[in-house]
Amino acid sequence: MYRDRALAMYPHICGRCGREFSGKRLRELTVHHKDHDHDNNPPDGGNWELLCIYCHDMEHQRDLDDEDYGLETQADDRDPSSTYRPFAALKDLLKEKE
Repeated sequence: MYRDRALAMYPHICGRCGREFSGKRLRELTVHHKDHDHDNNPPDGGNWELLCIYCHDMEHQRDLDDEDYGLETQADDRDPSSTYRPFAALKDLLKEKE
């Protein structure tokens, strides 16, 4: 299933809050479809992001709130809740090892 593929492809870190998950707590990490289309599961995982259950719920609640207030939902245009970027310098670190 796509959750297993996403967990194999991506680090076990929530894309919003930056918390790291392992062991029993790994079950709290979910796959979020960026375009909200659960049938869009490209092999490269380009439509997925790992979110903890709390951030995932908040993401979907925002969409429901937007609908309730008649606002246009633009999930992809939103700033992430967290400014923490655990892999921001990964490319440079990998270059140093070469």
